[in-house]
Amino acid sequence: MTNSPDFPERTPLPAEGEAAEREAVEREAVARPEGVGAGPAAVARDADGVSASRVLDEGTFPRILEPRGAGRLPLGDGTWHQLARAYVRVQLISQGAFLVVVLAAAFALQFFLHVPWPWIPAGILSVITVVGLIITPRQARSFGYQLRRDDLVFRRGILWQRVVAVPYGRMQLVDITHGPLDRGFGIAQLKLVTAAASTGVTIPGLTQSAAEQLRDTLIAVAETRRTGL
Repeated sequence: MTNSPDFPERTPLPAEGEAAEREAVEREAVARPEGVGAGPAAVARDADGVSASRVLDEGTFPRILEPRGAGRLPLGDGTWHQLARAYVRVQLISQGAFLVVVLAAAFALQFFLHVPWPWIPAGILSVITVVGLIITPRQARSFGYQLRRDDLVFRRGILWQRVVAVPYGRMQLVDITHGPLDRGFGIAQLKLVTAAASTGVTIPGLTQSAAEQLRDTLIAVAETRRTGL
């Protein structure tokens, strides 16, 4: 029908606007493939209306590094979130400090005791630490987690790969910890505790805001799953 001066265009009532919005959301949910963007982080919003995915991806690496060659575990569909870039700096500082302590202890023992044997264990520990310093940046980029509809999937490792799925309904505790160096760089470690110890997951190197957002989201979804809502 064409609008005319005698029949002005009718302004939709608030209830009609809400119904139209609900229909649009339902159409989007039907069109979205299963498991792609359907996790809690895709729809959660914080107090300022910012998507949870933006909080989880702030200050992180752009993508997961996969192992080279055949036999690697597939990434699959969905959005993978990674660790904060500051995690690498914290690990390099920690390992570098450990290397300095080992060399200083070996030098002190040789200087005061006048024996060369402390350099044998110091040399072994130094080689292991230097290798760790070299592979830490790439190893950190192999970590990733994905929030799916019914579970959280966590993967890590280059040579020894591990992928574990934690159902939301079996989560018993979500714990956030951080040491002095972590607090200095604004990162934290999030631990998921389940009834089975083998399915527990520890996600290191999250930004403080991402750890808090992920904790709140997981607790809310876990409560929903346990109550059967």
